[in-house]
Amino acid sequence: DMKQFPMCLIAMLVLIAALLPLSGCRSSVLPTGFPMEGLAQIKPGHAMRASTCDPNWKDGNGDARPIAPGKTLVLADLKGPGQITHLWNTVAAQERGYSRLVVIRMYWDGETVPSVEVPLGDFFAMGHGVDRPFSSLPVTVSSEGRARNCYWPMPFAKSAKITVTNEGAKNVDAFYSYVDWQKLPKLPKGAAYFHAQYRQEHPAVMGQNYLIADLAGKGHYVGTVLSVRQLTASWWGEGDDFWFIDGEQEPSMRGTGSEDYLCDAWGLREMSQPFYGAPLMEGYDAFARTTTYRWHIPDPVRFDKSLRLEIEHKGVIFDEKGAVKSGFEERPDDFSSVAFWYQTEPHKPFPPMAAAKDRLYYDWTKLVEAETRLADAKASEGPVSTQDGAWGGGKQLFWTPSKPGQTLEFTVDLAAAGNYELLLVMTKSFDYGNCQVQIDGKDVGAPLRLYNKDIVTKELHLDAGALAAGTHTLRFVNRDKDPESKGWFLGFDSYMFQTR
Repeated sequence: DMKQFPMCLIAMLVLIAALLPLSGCRSSVLPTGFPMEGLAQIKPGHAMRASTCDPNWKDGNGDARPIAPGKTLVLADLKGPGQITHLWNTVAAQERGYSRLVVIRMYWDGETVPSVEVPLGDFFAMGHGVDRPFSSLPVTVSSEGRARNCYWPMPFAKSAKITVTNEGAKNVDAFYSYVDWQKLPKLPKGAAYFHAQYRQEHPAVMGQNYLIADLAGKGHYVGTVLSVRQLTASWWGEGDDFWFIDGEQEPSMRGTGSEDYLCDAWGLREMSQPFYGAPLMEGYDAFARTTTYRWHIPDPVRFDKSLRLEIEHKGVIFDEKGAVKSGFEERPDDFSSVAFWYQTEPHKPFPPMAAAKDRLYYDWTKLVEAETRLADAKASEGPVSTQDGAWGGGKQLFWTPSKPGQTLEFTVDLAAAGNYELLLVMTKSFDYGNCQVQIDGKDVGAPLRLYNKDIVTKELHLDAGALAAGTHTLRFVNRDKDPESKGWFLGFDSYMFQTR
């Protein structure tokens, strides 16, 4: 519950204040438990910032930095000793899934291989190339997922370099950034370097656990972001987490289920808490997406030589007739993750990251704008037109039925037989109704509730099943008026059939 966040934060800060004497920090003031205790004490260092501000800082406002495909923008090139205390950025980009296509990298003390290499969205704890707001202790995202903040402390002795690279096919129109840091006379004794690594298996490899982290050196592990797109319906997260510390053959830390490791229970639900949360949780239908985070801030996992973190990808599977076969067997869902840790250098070099196109689930060039099918669309009753607006192609197909049972349909051609996913980009609005999607007269999924108090577009993912090559009929059936809606209209932005 977001209403509980301030109290949780205060409780955490009280704990930190109480532990300060144990950490070796010296203070002439005895900690009282008040969260802001110590702010009156002058600290060493000089506050600094690297930003995308206009070089003409007196009267210029050209703060945006475009990034062409394949190009890299340097956000900070700092001379130490120092410590980065805060990162903020916001992006204007038209390419779908841009936050998985833009990659942030960080290099400490002149190293040539990065200590951080993560798609931008995943680094800020939101996977799938999705923008979504949430609040946690080290990472908070606002402005409907467009304003990204993190507060991981990042010390460096000699230098720090932070870059973002556009690995997509289209321009990033504008990138705005702050890197706030402290120039220090020297680093605290024992300061370790911040690391973050992205991994993915699309789909997860059968016969082995999903690998989140495989580290060598001395340090401690501080967080996991786990994103899953389930390829079949029902519960994906029955798998346990296993921690192999310093070469263990038997893990000294063993879990009882994925949602248990993620600090929830009996499944997952959308929420944000200081140390754990699921800011994206679309349900348990096929192709539903989930992103979760688990910060090991009060409970870091120490390692002196190595650390290997694995998690099973197990859950409910079905037999050929659609009946539940097992509640605890391997599933080939799409898994991706980010591991966060601190360690002394050098770190183990990262394996190559998946190519940009492979980090997304769809070839968005195959998306069909629905308004281009206006001439082919057939409505049993009610006018069909296009509307201008903030849709993908600037327009959408708009249908205004007048009673239940009326239909809107057009044909689609599939080049090859296969098992298909149907992706619909639909509008939801205050005067939209409920409709049933059909292919060749058969219902596909549950009826769609298209009511929303504000006008938004949503990606809807449906399992279209096995379809033959050739021509098929895609139909929308007006079901009824939503009790909260002022009408039963339908707005249709775009669609795509994709084999799975």
